[in-house]
Amino acid sequence: MEISFLLNGETRRVVISDPTQSVLDWLRAEGLTGTKEGCNEGDCGACSVIVTDHDGAHPLNACLMMMPHLQGRALRTIEGITGPAGALHPVQQAMIDHHGSQCGFCTPGIVVSLAAAHLNGQSDYDDQLAGNLCRCTGYAPIIRAAETAKTAPVPDWMHDTPFTLDQVSSGGTVAAPAEAVGGRQPPFLPADADALARWYRAHPDATLIAGATDVGLWVTKQLRTLEPVAFLGQCRDLQQIDETPESYVIGAGVTIAALRAAMEGPYPALAGLLRRFASEQIRQAATIGGNIANGSPIGDGAPALIALGARLTLRLGDTRRDLPLEDFFLEYGKQDRQPGEFVESITLPKGVTGLACYKLSKRFDQDISAVCGCFNLEITEGQIRAARIAFGGMAGIPKRAAALEAALTGQPFTEAALTAALPALAQDFEPLSDMRASDHYRMAAARGMVLRYLHEAQGAPSILEVQP
Repeated sequence: MEISFLLNGETRRVVISDPTQSVLDWLRAEGLTGTKEGCNEGDCGACSVIVTDHDGAHPLNACLMMMPHLQGRALRTIEGITGPAGALHPVQQAMIDHHGSQCGFCTPGIVVSLAAAHLNGQSDYDDQLAGNLCRCTGYAPIIRAAETAKTAPVPDWMHDTPFTLDQVSSGGTVAAPAEAVGGRQPPFLPADADALARWYRAHPDATLIAGATDVGLWVTKQLRTLEPVAFLGQCRDLQQIDETPESYVIGAGVTIAALRAAMEGPYPALAGLLRRFASEQIRQAATIGGNIANGSPIGDGAPALIALGARLTLRLGDTRRDLPLEDFFLEYGKQDRQPGEFVESITLPKGVTGLACYKLSKRFDQDISAVCGCFNLEITEGQIRAARIAFGGMAGIPKRAAALEAALTGQPFTEAALTAALPALAQDFEPLSDMRASDHYRMAAARGMVLRYLHEAQGAPSILEVQP
């Protein structure tokens, strides 16, 4: 297949023989070696690039992006951060002035991330740089450089615009051509959910690729050959959040970053949890539908959505079915999803006021949960009228704590009542021991989260706040 995109401001048309070739590998083969290969799994940020689409400019990991992701988009690498005749970007000049680089390996990715933040007017640098690992410089001079460059105008050359060309790929509303290219079956780029549904029903063994933040590792780490594949980035109808009087209907293709922004107002606890979802580069690519569909027992999205009472819409061809999100997860590695059926949307009810989400991990940023607990208690006149509690990391699936919910319902909202209910957790979970935590630690942590919910509801400051 052939794709078209902008590369550092210039139109490129590229014939792809391997649909899962990473953007990082392609760039380096093209001689654009400023983009570095570090971890090759989206953790270190050395391969950061800026991709502009109809939703704006985003820092992304080139090691996880695959070439079909670039169709119709604009890609800017570290070579394109510098302007005509070698003019330096304000971030580059500030990094020089403040000695923000030592060995320099991480520097291109850091400059790209800071240039993206500068372009988007974002100054929460601890957040923006959480996905860029620097082992020798230390972040103090890097942050000083970012602060210095903050007020400088955005250079003219940084304003990329995605474009639309006549279809030159196998995408759009028609299926991919039957002939293979370079021995590989070409990918399908559906234009909308209807086209995806028709194709996926006919190719139920295919791999659906949205942000590739999980699937990308199947290629880079497991060295798997994936075919056939469909890339969902052109399905704009899956990337919308629709609001009804009673609910929010979230398309499966909504990114974690977009969902976080949308939930800041109605559900700040959910937004706060999503802030700790990997890094900015991952949040800008990963989708909530992918987070659910992969069925991970330590995926942070599912416990919060289950606690909120989310419902899932699955689609097979033209047939849709609706089920509570907690019923989608059957056992480890197994979900209630038929061949050719995909997650189309997630529906959240409005008006939930008791949500709190707690993530316990060894690092605050960019780490996988040992335990993630999400609580939604309805309390009236000091009594617990209803409870929805879900945990990740406590079982082979994200799971409600049904016995604990039953033990709490109807009880006074007091420390004595909550403490008395804690043994019920042993009926709900038999956690495993692994590299992140022991079974005993996980159970103790889950019990502590129950009491933390009480204390914070009674006005105690968050344990994340530094107190004098």
